Amino acid sequence: MLTTVDTKNIQAVEREVQAIFQALFPEADAFFVSRAFGWAQEWFSGKYPGYLPIDARYHDLEHTMQGTLCLARIFHGRERAKVRPGVSAKMFEQGLLAILLHDTGYLKKTGDTEGTGAKYTLVHVGRSGEFAEKFLSEKGYHSPEISAVHNMIRCTGVNVDLASIPFGSESERIVGYALGTADLLGQMAAADYVEKLPVLFLEFEESARFNGNKPCRATSFASAEDLMSNTAQFWDRYVLPKINEDFEALYRYLNAPWPDGPNFYLQRVEANITRLRQMFPAAA
Repeated sequence: MLTTVDTKNIQAVEREVQAIFQALFPEADAFFVSRAFGWAQEWFSGKYPGYLPIDARYHDLEHTMQGTLCLARIFHGRERAKVRPGVSAKMFEQGLLAILLHDTGYLKKTGDTEGTGAKYTLVHVGRSGEFAEKFLSEKGYHSPEISAVHNMIRCTGVNVDLASIPFGSESERIVGYALGTADLLGQMAAADYVEKLPVLFLEFEESARFNGNKPCRATSFASAEDLMSNTAQFWDRYVLPKINEDFEALYRYLNAPWPDGPNFYLQRVEANITRLRQMFPAAA
């Protein structure tokens, strides 16, 4: 049975991910997880040269921790189910880097003081990929590894054509799909997801202003209430088909115990969606 981990506490998430990594790969680099989490803290706290601290209020460090925890749990569940091809230690490491990097596109460079990083909503996936390439190159990663991380990050794009992503292997594709799944479920299963939707609206509103109020289906909402009233449909019509079909139902590896135990994440998301249906019955 999966338990609640405080995703506001980066050390708590790191401990959980470290425990999973060591359980799956006892011979792997024991310091990799702590090193990667240390890098993430640098990026988001403004300690990475040339960048300001994250100031997007929804797509913040906790948002990344929510996805990171969910991704590690998918890997763990899939390995316990003995599905092949398996996820190697190297692929786990690349997936962890990708989820930690996937929203660095919201970071602003030093001197970029206008508004918040939310203004980059429509281009944040591409910016995240560029940041990942720059950072990983500096750390001595080779081109195939950097490409793999970039491909995985692309899986989080709302309108991405998954068939266009040049995955280097079947395992790389699986990790990318797991990352896309975790990005969606991690945030929507949060205990305060409903309460944070108005904050998400403010990010969309800022993005629209920054982009000249050009029509964009992904961010076009008249108010926070409009976004909230449409979230149940977003779950029904976008997220469920996405995680079931495009991402090949990898979320089922969160069933604990496998295969027929309850799915902690689905239960939490469905509870949030039920709350929203009750708040906005006309839109249900």
